[in-house]
Amino acid sequence: MADSSKKMQIVFASAECAPFVKTGGLGDVAGSLPAALVRAGAEVIVMVPKYATIKDEYKAQMEHFSDFYVSLGWRNEYCGLEKLEHDGVTYMFVDNERYFARDYPYGFFDDGERFAFFSKAITESLQHLPADFECDILHCNDWQTALAPVFLREFYQGLPLYDRVKTVFSIHNVAFQGQFSDTVMEDILGVAHIPAAATQLRCDACSINYMLGALHYADAITTVSPTYASEIQTPEFGEGLDGVLRERSYALQGILNGIDVAAFDPATDKRIAANYTVDDRSGKAVCKAKLQEELGLEVRDDRPLMVMVTRLTRQKGMDLVMYALDRILSGGVQVAVLGTGDRDYEDGLRYFQDKYPGTMAARIEFDPALSQRMYAAADMFLMPSKFEPCGLSQIIAMRYGTLPIVRETGGLKDTVIPYNEFTGEGTGFSFTNFNGDEMGDAVFRAARLFWDNREAWNQLVTQAMSQDFSWTRSADKYLDLYFFMHPEIERPVAVVEAAVEEPKTDEKPVEAEPVKANPEVKVEATPEPEPEVKPAAKPAAKKTTTRKATATKTTAVKKTTSRKRTTAAAKKAAEAEAAPEVKADAVEAKAAAKAPAKAATKKTTATAKKATAAKKTITTKSTTTKAATTNVATKPAAKVEETPAESKAKVTVEAKPAAKTTTRKRATTTAKKSTTKAAAPKAEAKVEDKTALKAKPEPKAAEVKSAAAKEEPKAEVKAKPEPAKKAPVSPVAATEEKAPTKKTSVRKATATRKRR
Repeated sequence: MADSSKKMQIVFASAECAPFVKTGGLGDVAGSLPAALVRAGAEVIVMVPKYATIKDEYKAQMEHFSDFYVSLGWRNEYCGLEKLEHDGVTYMFVDNERYFARDYPYGFFDDGERFAFFSKAITESLQHLPADFECDILHCNDWQTALAPVFLREFYQGLPLYDRVKTVFSIHNVAFQGQFSDTVMEDILGVAHIPAAATQLRCDACSINYMLGALHYADAITTVSPTYASEIQTPEFGEGLDGVLRERSYALQGILNGIDVAAFDPATDKRIAANYTVDDRSGKAVCKAKLQEELGLEVRDDRPLMVMVTRLTRQKGMDLVMYALDRILSGGVQVAVLGTGDRDYEDGLRYFQDKYPGTMAARIEFDPALSQRMYAAADMFLMPSKFEPCGLSQIIAMRYGTLPIVRETGGLKDTVIPYNEFTGEGTGFSFTNFNGDEMGDAVFRAARLFWDNREAWNQLVTQAMSQDFSWTRSADKYLDLYFFMHPEIERPVAVVEAAVEEPKTDEKPVEAEPVKANPEVKVEATPEPEPEVKPAAKPAAKKTTTRKATATKTTAVKKTTSRKRTTAAAKKAAEAEAAPEVKADAVEAKAAAKAPAKAATKKTTATAKKATAAKKTITTKSTTTKAATTNVATKPAAKVEETPAESKAKVTVEAKPAAKTTTRKRATTTAKKSTTKAAAPKAEAKVEDKTALKAKPEPKAAEVKSAAAKEEPKAEVKAKPEPAKKAPVSPVAATEEKAPTKKTSVRKATATRKRR
């Protein structure tokens, strides 16, 4: 069960920490991440060596907290803890002047011994911390603290205070692993007699690897970006550790770094020439002009200014810069570089400065204040790293409205969205391969956008400045990992609310979409039945009229009407793009109508006269049924198709008493049989009409007409209705009566028979 009273208590160990001591990105992480964790509700103690280079103002604020001795091989070294509260975070400085009273943190012959002592002092000091602080998570960073998980498991396992401690190891740069001679294993570490430790620390026959030990012993492994976590599992980027990283990939994850948004804020930064914001960037132009004047460049706002603030090493892509710099400078782009590093790169930059005066400026020095002014004044920031675990420079550049040009690797790929000229999205420019020509092309893509489309450029700057790279986001992900390793500790309410609110904001548009979509569906659904019902009703009306008319018409009338209807059906079918099928059906219907028509003409004229006397009454009935069906047409298709079935039943019932002679009785019985036999296929045709008429209404109507034409001679006899059952003709029926002109065709047919 989760303990609601206890907070997550974390010891964060790092070899450097801003603002006390900083040589690279590790110092920025150690200076910002613990403060974000404290704001999220955790208790954090940061452990850092007490270097002699720490400013006296910070040393004066330190108070002695504790001291003890640390065994290191055959040695017994003094260790003091100096406590300092800064920005709500507790710092414990490990004091040992023999190891740390030097003018620079790294680069000495005994670095293996110095940081082995620091790792052992971290694990030993866990029992000398304040009484109310029991360490839950020991978070180690890079090779300088990599031995702490090894010592914790080999020398302190089983002690009550240490059993609850879970270890997290963060890789900031896998290229720096801490490799030393294997003589260190016994003389300094004192683990040569432990087979598990000796095996998991050794990287070859005569050397050991501090980082390798941490990868084997730590409970969880993190890197500083998701892409870098994938890259270091490959031989190209793994630096020989890809095998163990693939082996422990289940415990490896990448969490992107952030920056201190309060310290890097162009609206309040006092180190730049003029302040500016996302909405008002007029101060950036002032900063650019001041920097151009300071560095001896031409003061021109129509030329893009590209800067680099970096170590001059191959890892930072200086080979590509030396290759493409001549092309870039001759193309009209101003370049300014700040940094120190390899002598060859320093001399190369000085050469280009002399070759392109007013266009190239090289400052071979380390100047944090100048770097801040360059971030604020530049238009573009070049960072073509061969590999980059995370990188903070491109994030700082975007914060100040300077568009980064990066190679797609590690954290550069995770933080910079390449510009898309078609959609306008992006926060910078990128290239894929470690190639000087590709880098030059990326630089000129940015320069052309600066020259040719200033509106799109300004929009890109706005998008870059609006990105969220605060440590709050990163701290939440680290806390997710911490609480996963300690499920018995309840997460603080503030953090839980933040975690719950985030999915709610994501879910709101998802919930709102169907609500908005419902009225749209209703609006679309209301007109849809109208076109579906109308074509379904028209063939139904045609069926009823044709079937009733065939019961009373003579053979001549059948010829004319069937031809008219088949031709009309053929025209409609041609409009519906089904002309071949409908024409074939029409031809079959004509042939079927002609054959029984010839046989039917041999009947007596008396029956023809009687039939002609009844034609007028039936035609009026057919028109009334047409009107009824047209009125019903607005109703659903199912109801429209039910009405003709009822009308058929009425017609057959009415036709029964009309038969008087035996010949007529036989004819009616045969007609009944034919109608009953035809009822089943007609019903099936109705069911098919409901589904098929929506897609192909005209071919179905043609098929029904042809079937009706075939049945016309059989239904000829039952054509004597009662004259008393005439229905009143509506004006709609009168208008429909004129359209087919059935009366005129009937009169012409009777006249021709009399002449014969």
